[in-house]
Amino acid sequence: MSQEQQIAIEERFARVFNDKSFKERLSSADFEKYINAKKKFTFQKHDTIFEDGETPKGVFVLEKGAAKLSKSGAFGKDQILRFIKEGDIIGYRSLLCGENFQAKAEAMTDIEATFLPADVFMYLLEIDSQLSFVMLQKISYELGESSNTITFLAQKTVRERLAEILLLLEQKLGVDPEGFIKISLTREEIANIIGTATESAIRLISEFKGDNLIEVDGRNIKILNHDKLMKLGHVVL
Repeated sequence: MSQEQQIAIEERFARVFNDKSFKERLSSADFEKYINAKKKFTFQKHDTIFEDGETPKGVFVLEKGAAKLSKSGAFGKDQILRFIKEGDIIGYRSLLCGENFQAKAEAMTDIEATFLPADVFMYLLEIDSQLSFVMLQKISYELGESSNTITFLAQKTVRERLAEILLLLEQKLGVDPEGFIKISLTREEIANIIGTATESAIRLISEFKGDNLIEVDGRNIKILNHDKLMKLGHVVL
C-alpha cells in the first residue's frame, strides 16, 4: 500500500472516531453512553498497556506518544510485530475475535490514550456504519502489513531489511524538527525487527553511517539519502 493510501485511511479514521463526529451521527442517548464510558489513561515510557494472554477489556486510541506490539518466542526473546503511533487504535483485533490478547503492548514514550470499554465499542460498531467501515479498512490495511512482513523476513537480505525498516519507520512515525525518526530504538530492538543478531545490526548501522546513508546520534537515526536506501532495500513507498 502506498503512503498516500495509508494516510487516507488514518485520516478517515480520525474524522470518524472523535467526539464531534460521534455527536453528529449518534442519537443523544448513544452519544451520552459513549461520553460517559470513555476514560483517559496515561502511561510512562516502558509501562505495559496490556499483556500477552490478558483478557481484552476495551480498546485504546493513542492521543499522544508511541508504543510497540511484541510477542515473546519459545526461548523468551521478544519479536516486535509493529509500532503504534498517535491516532492508532489497539486492542480491537482480539476483542473482535473473542480471544485473549496475542501480543504485549508497551509504551515507547510517555503516552496519553483514550480507553473505550469493550461493550460500548462493540455497540458503536453495531449502530454506526461509518465507524464499522473505517475499522474494516484499518483491519484490511494491517492484514496487508502482516503479509508484507512475512515476505520481508523470508525473501530479503539483512542489509535490505534494514534499509526498508528505516524507511518504513520514518514513514509511519515521522521525524522530529531535526529530521531524526521519531522513536529511539536500541540496537537489540532494531536487530529484533529485521531478524538478525544484535552484533550484525550494529555492524550494518555503522556501514550505513559510513556510506552516508544515515546519520546516527546515540539511539536516534536520520535518513540522509532516501533514494539510495530505497534502491538498496528494493522499496516502493
